[in-house]
Amino acid sequence: MEKVLVIGGSGHVSGAVVRAALSAGYEVVTLTRGNRPAVGTVRELYADRHDQSAVDKALAEIAGEKFAAVIDCICFNAQDMQQDLECFAPMTGHLLFISTDWVYEPTLRRYPQPVENSPYLTGDHDGFEAYGWGKLMAENYLREHATQGLNYTIFRPCHIYGMPSELGCFPGHCRDAELIARLLHGETLEMVDDGRLLQQPIDCDDLARTMISAIGNTKSYGKAFNMAGPDIVESRQYYQIIADVLNVELHTRDIDYSEYLAAHPNHRPFLFHRIYTQNDLQNAGLHVPAIPLAEGLKKHTLELRKKKGL
Repeated sequence: MEKVLVIGGSGHVSGAVVRAALSAGYEVVTLTRGNRPAVGTVRELYADRHDQSAVDKALAEIAGEKFAAVIDCICFNAQDMQQDLECFAPMTGHLLFISTDWVYEPTLRRYPQPVENSPYLTGDHDGFEAYGWGKLMAENYLREHATQGLNYTIFRPCHIYGMPSELGCFPGHCRDAELIARLLHGETLEMVDDGRLLQQPIDCDDLARTMISAIGNTKSYGKAFNMAGPDIVESRQYYQIIADVLNVELHTRDIDYSEYLAAHPNHRPFLFHRIYTQNDLQNAGLHVPAIPLAEGLKKHTLELRKKKGL
């Protein structure tokens, strides 16, 4: 049985990656801090990736083992990627990295946003866009320093939904732990530009299936893929789906774009349409995310409501 090593493995996305790998028949080894329970039957290694001595000790347990892929779900900057190449890459011929669609310069987006010849962020804007900037620097480090014989695939997801994350998307009420309660109580939600910005949310399990389908796929080598679900919707439609599942009315209040941006400069990457094509995935022979947003959000809403006891 082939094996994969997942850096992370018990979080929102990384847990979905583990589930997808197990479903595809891989033996899964995870490297986590051990703060959350394992997802499925996996072999767990414990270390904080920022404690190199702990990482070295954990990797000693799998010394000499080879993996069909190493999948890093918690790489956020060039330093993390350097660790990937030095510590984990020697164990595999294929490194999969979860980046983000925040790497694109938002004011120069195109619709749909292509991967090739796209303007990227030019800085972290005094830390307000450090997340996207860090991911971009990780991508660049990977391209510049990947050793011969190491193949890699980069995934740039947009808004990811699904358990166990909170519901809510930008611009407004993103990952709002009180969102279900607000809707049940008839509260008015605030939405930038009256919730008319377009986006293309992706179910975490759909994302994970695509990533696992890339393992060993030569058409994915050296490529970056935008990751989005099948449905393009206005932000307000996302919330309307949730309200319909809860059988309540959706009440919204418009927030001026310029005023919101001035008050929340760190939200700049979200204040533009975020829409993509799935053609690159299809042409590479990867799993194409297909879970309808209405179906996926219904499942997420009902499971999260039950968990919260509402």
